[in-house]
Amino acid sequence: MAIKLYQFAISHYCEKARWALDHKGLSYEAISLLPGQHINTIRKLTGQHINTIRKLTGADSSVPVLDHNGHRVQGSKAIIDYLDDTFPENPLTPTDPQAREAALSWEQRLDDEAGPSVRCYSYHHFLQRPKVVVPMLAAGTPFYNRILLRLAFSRVDEVMRKWMKINEKTAAQSRETMEHYLTELANAYQEKPYLAGDSFSRADLAAASLFAPMFQPGQYPVPWPKPSKIPKDIQAWLDQWQPQIHTLEQVYAANR
Repeated sequence: MAIKLYQFAISHYCEKARWALDHKGLSYEAISLLPGQHINTIRKLTGQHINTIRKLTGADSSVPVLDHNGHRVQGSKAIIDYLDDTFPENPLTPTDPQAREAALSWEQRLDDEAGPSVRCYSYHHFLQRPKVVVPMLAAGTPFYNRILLRLAFSRVDEVMRKWMKINEKTAAQSRETMEHYLTELANAYQEKPYLAGDSFSRADLAAASLFAPMFQPGQYPVPWPKPSKIPKDIQAWLDQWQPQIHTLEQVYAANR
């Protein structure tokens, strides 16, 4: 059995897939790609045309892609579906219909709203610090990619901001969305230990992995910046929302 996961090491959607694979105890090879240069690789794997407008919008439009003995699955949600169908032990999708519906609903909302907001807010500030963000973008790839990114960073910054629609206004909107979900999630976890049903599910996995960049877990395969290197606006926000973020950090630590 050969399983390969094509990913961006920095992507929190890829963390969803990594966590799902680890949760099921599956051995796999993680192949990290450089954002932008990944297009040809993904096109060959999926047989799909990914145009330049979509290439850096992140999430499930490009990576992660799972290759299981030549069978390719694209997108973190689809990968979890596939893993639960193919490797039913340690399921992430509840069997109870009501819990299943709740888990899938939570995951979809988090994928569509919380994940992009974490990405937009974070990149808006970190793109202003090339020395900090370049090693994270190039994590897991050959060392020379860091050099290439530094040399072309002004263009990288321009492209990422354009296609992900990252600016002062969207970053502020993203912060509000993050705060909404952090509040909702913290309240939900006060009522019961899991978001759907009576056991850990893909809903909890999605919540903790998509907010993982906010608490920088050691299991994440990127060189997290030291506290002194975190942009002041982000650090102030993290301090303000630490109780809610800590709730998700506990979910992550207990199940990752």
